[in-house]
Amino acid sequence: MVVDDDVLMRAGLRAVLSSDDTIAVVGEAADGREAVAMCRSLTPDVVLMDVRMPHRDGIAATHEISEGVPATRVLILTTFEDDDYVFGALNAGASGFLLKRTRPEQLIEAIHTIAAGDSLLSPSVTRTVIDRMTSAVPPDPVIVARFRGLTVRERDVLALVARGLSNAEVAERLFVEESTIKTHMKRILAKLDVRDRVQAVVAAYETGLIRPGSAGPR
Repeated sequence: MVVDDDVLMRAGLRAVLSSDDTIAVVGEAADGREAVAMCRSLTPDVVLMDVRMPHRDGIAATHEISEGVPATRVLILTTFEDDDYVFGALNAGASGFLLKRTRPEQLIEAIHTIAAGDSLLSPSVTRTVIDRMTSAVPPDPVIVARFRGLTVRERDVLALVARGLSNAEVAERLFVEESTIKTHMKRILAKLDVRDRVQAVVAAYETGLIRPGSAGPR
C-alpha cells in the first residue's frame, strides 16, 4: 500500500512498482488516518509510508499499524534531511527507511527485503537516524536488563548488524555459516522482545554496545 498526501508521488510510486510483476499495489491513502483504516481491512504485506501528512502523520500511523496490524510492515519514505521528527518512527515500529530520491530498482529491492521479514538497515540512512535518536534518548532500563541476557557471541553478532552488515557479511566476518547467524538473530530478537532487526539495532545503541561514530562493540 502506498501512503502519501502528494497525488503525483503516489502515481509515480505506482508506476515504478508496476515494473515488477510480483508486486501488487492493493491500495493508496492520502494521510495517516486513512492508511490505518485501510491497513485494517486490506492487511498489505508492506506499506510505503510518507512522514509529513495531514490529519495523522506517518509516525503515528506507523505506531497504530504496528500495534493493530502486526502482519503489515512499514517502510518509511522520507526526504530525511528535512524531517527531524522522523526518528521517532523507529520506536513506532518502522522496519526501514528510504530516501524519496532512491533509485527505482533500490525501492523494489527494499520492498522485497521488508516483505521477506527482514529489515532495511541502510548505513547511509538508518545509522544516521539511530545516531540522532540515541544521542538524546536515555537508555530504557527494561531493554538494558534484557540485554544482559545476551551471550558474548550474540552481542558480537548484534554489534556487526548494527554496523549495517547483512547476515551473509556477519557470517563471513565471524567465520560461520549464514544459517548460524540467522539462528543467533532469532534468539536476539526473542531475548530483547523486539519486533525486528531495526529494533534490535536501536537496543544496541541504547545500551551502549555501539556508540555513534565508534568503530565497533564496546
